[in-house]
Amino acid sequence: MGMDLAPSNGRRNRGRAPMSEINVTPFVDVMLVLLIIFMITAPLLVTGVPVKLPESRANALDQDQEPVQISIDEEGRIYLGEEEMSRNALATRLNEIAANQNAQDPRQIMLRGDETLDYGLIMAVMGELNRAGLNRVSLVTTGSSE
Repeated sequence: MGMDLAPSNGRRNRGRAPMSEINVTPFVDVMLVLLIIFMITAPLLVTGVPVKLPESRANALDQDQEPVQISIDEEGRIYLGEEEMSRNALATRLNEIAANQNAQDPRQIMLRGDETLDYGLIMAVMGELNRAGLNRVSLVTTGSSE
């Protein structure tokens, strides 16, 4: 608990050499624990509904605020963010979003639809967006390899 003081008679402790190496074992233990934590949590950070997006050669868009994500999976289920909802509930939520948006800087809507979907379902969702007054809609695709 106290300090290791030199002997009172003025002589140094000749039996022990000063320790000149750093003990890295605790550092390695902490780093391995952190590595395991990151390996476990990294796959959980992927957000969104798994949707197989079509390819496009379009450039990415610049955004100032977080966009609203609407996803339609291969079975036609509609998600706002990660919450599954019916078309009626979607229309209600879109009206709320439109009422709360800033007129000078409207919210960006990202529409993600599975490539195997019927075109009519995507157009029905776009119709709900238009009816709510949300006109900044982007269709999300993956980059083309060409």
